[in-house]
Amino acid sequence: MTDTLSSAQARRIALAAQGFTRRRPTAVAARHMHRMMERLGVLQIDSVNVFARSHYMPLFSRLGAYEPALLDRVFLSRTTHYVEYLAHEATFIPIDDWPLWRFRMDRFRERWSQDPWTTANARTLEWVKDELRTQGPLRPADLRDDAPRERGSWWDWDDVKLALEHLWRIGDVAISGRKGFERTYALAEQVIPDAILSRRIPRQDAIRELVRRAARSSGVATASDLADYYRIRDRSAVTQSIADLVDEGELLPVHVRGWERNGRPLPAWRHRDAVLPRRVDAAAILTPFDPVVWFRERALRAFELDYRIEIYVPAEKRRFGYYSLPVLVGDRIVARIDLKADRSRSTLQVQSAWWEPQADPASDIEAIAAEVALAASWQGLENVSVSGWGSAAHALHEVLSSTDASVRRHVHLRESVA
Repeated sequence: MTDTLSSAQARRIALAAQGFTRRRPTAVAARHMHRMMERLGVLQIDSVNVFARSHYMPLFSRLGAYEPALLDRVFLSRTTHYVEYLAHEATFIPIDDWPLWRFRMDRFRERWSQDPWTTANARTLEWVKDELRTQGPLRPADLRDDAPRERGSWWDWDDVKLALEHLWRIGDVAISGRKGFERTYALAEQVIPDAILSRRIPRQDAIRELVRRAARSSGVATASDLADYYRIRDRSAVTQSIADLVDEGELLPVHVRGWERNGRPLPAWRHRDAVLPRRVDAAAILTPFDPVVWFRERALRAFELDYRIEIYVPAEKRRFGYYSLPVLVGDRIVARIDLKADRSRSTLQVQSAWWEPQADPASDIEAIAAEVALAASWQGLENVSVSGWGSAAHALHEVLSSTDASVRRHVHLRESVA
């Protein structure tokens, strides 16, 4: 028998699975980050730093303001529980999960074994590994300083940078940390404990485990949702994994009203441990790379969010702003705001603010304003500047201004800038 869920129930299940029904702690500690990572599974890394780099955002969205240096200590220290790999895009993953990704590493290795670049740069690849073996973890700049330019025309700096990324993808090299945002590379055995590095998991077993985790983190999902969570391209392996998990009773078939394609219901599954809360009281600013919205098909289907990053869109053609961030209130995506941290002026610039169709402006604006004020505080910014661009901009300015004493922010409205 297949249960039926409303679209609102599916949203609440998904948000509960993602940690949005848990009360934010009064003081965020490392244990809160570890617990949240158990829910998320991965934390996507992105270099864009207009407001805050993406990997800092999901924990802020769920836990509230925390000291960013705490995340650096938890995820980037030499004694960290986490390591980087392509588990969605570039992400932090639990270091214990390294063997789960061996199938992807092996696929890269197989694909590139006969690639002309690999053959042409065999000496470069060996030299990079030798340097890491003898010197330990190195930044690309360290390798550049030691480049064997006297060896002749085989040397090319771009090829060495590519070699590091190549070796990382095939699992010979791991990221041992970052200095600033620059990666430090090391041989995998210098980063991954022997007991973990030597573990082997058959490919189908690894994919089934990842589909299981994706289901747990999603709450309720379609096959496409489950495949995208860890970017598994082998749909037959995903289909087989779903069937196995249904047979084991871990996934339960459901029908979600409104989840359709070409007028036909989309098959969906609910994880057996997924909770359906009566309501979701959360408010949060999301990164575009938050698991709630990173799969644009799911964001549109589940949250009615038709989302596109406009970084690469010419300024005059942008609809919502350079790097607009979805805003969650309750179980709805109600707005999107384009934030920029102007650190020289200690100002959080709200460059645009727009209502989404499912918003209730009169009741949602207070929660949005509170999150904007919290975001400024989190980033250590004393002021908030609100552009007049966007359907929600003036309401946001009005509420921020009226609550200025409580949020302790100087709020300014400036001319709209497209």
